[in-house]
Amino acid sequence: MNTTKNTVPTSTVTRDVRQLDKETGNIYESIVIISKRANQISNNMKEELHGKLSEFASSNDNLEEVFENREQIEISKHYERLPKPTLVAVDEFLNGKVYHRNPSKEQS
Repeated sequence: MNTTKNTVPTSTVTRDVRQLDKETGNIYESIVIISKRANQISNNMKEELHGKLSEFASSNDNLEEVFENREQIEISKHYERLPKPTLVAVDEFLNGKVYHRNPSKEQS
């Protein structure tokens, strides 16, 4: 996910529900599409974060030794400031950036 060019707001935005069903004709279908995209974004962000934090993992399992690493803290804070996956997914859906299809409608 490209986080440098992100124009998605980081806080809650009031949306007109009628805008969500314009593309699919069904509000519930739109919500399912948005939720699946949000899950994809969330999984990608989680993998990216774990990949960056795995560099700081130690082989010691001693609970007494907890090292604070400034880089690790900054990486974590950066990901906390990013917009939530749901907000990104809604923005992508409303801007027509999400490819979706319904196989049950195609068979008819």
